[in-house]
Amino acid sequence: MNWYSFDSWIVIIGILSAVSCALPGCFLVLRRMSMMGDAISPAVLPGLAIGYLLTGERTSLVMFAGAVTVGALTAFFTQWISQLGKVDRGASMGIVFTSLFALGLVLIVRGADTVDLDPSCVLYGSIELAPLDVGTVLRMGETTLEIPRTAITSGILLLVNLVVILLFFKEWKITSFDPALARTLGISSGTMHYLLMILVAVTTVTVFEAVGSILVIAMLIVPPACAALLADRLGSLLVMSALFAALTAFLGHLMAIGLPPLIGYADTSSTGMMAVAAGLLFALTALLSRVRGGLKPRPAGS
Repeated sequence: MNWYSFDSWIVIIGILSAVSCALPGCFLVLRRMSMMGDAISPAVLPGLAIGYLLTGERTSLVMFAGAVTVGALTAFFTQWISQLGKVDRGASMGIVFTSLFALGLVLIVRGADTVDLDPSCVLYGSIELAPLDVGTVLRMGETTLEIPRTAITSGILLLVNLVVILLFFKEWKITSFDPALARTLGISSGTMHYLLMILVAVTTVTVFEAVGSILVIAMLIVPPACAALLADRLGSLLVMSALFAALTAFLGHLMAIGLPPLIGYADTSSTGMMAVAAGLLFALTALLSRVRGGLKPRPAGS
């Protein structure tokens, strides 16, 4: 098995994307809203498709804004259907995200003859090709420093997520563990809920092209779930979740380039193997964990 600089960039992009997803994912797990991350990730597809069809560019602001808007609307419609129809939140999530995801696929197939949209990228992303698209970061005379654009955007996203979580750490902590206390202190649980949904939507859209919906869903939930088996404080939950996410990205790519030749295959998807590695890490953590209880999330429906 050979390891090249190309592989290093794939791992770096995978780590930045995974950690960016895992940090807001911690609050989804605490709030018993793990399925909301699963819903938003594929549901942003119509926004991506409409933005692309309007502009013909995969890096357009219209595409980004459309996807973030649809992601936020997913959370709004889920809450609206749950309250108006008096149905379980999980059922309302299923109604909203399957409808929006199907609409997005229809738009992709409808425009497949005229635009460069690949439905398979929706699931797997294009992390193997991400290191080819580089941007110049620093130029000194004849020396230039070039970094893959996906690594730059993922790094900026991680920084933004860290800043937002630090700014609203107290509010999200209180609303996650004790919504009644939050209301007493004048903290709007609804505002914090939709702010978290917007952060999840922005995160999903930013890393969607590189890693696809499978890894976004896995990284939003699995590393925080692993950390929740071991952590007893919110701060340690966030740190351990980030560590699990980084380890998942590294082991996943290592398995992607090392395992297929052993079983007679040429190669496989790195993002798919990262998701597999996440599942294996969770199984191992669950077996080895000796912690009883751990963090106690808010009651369902509160």
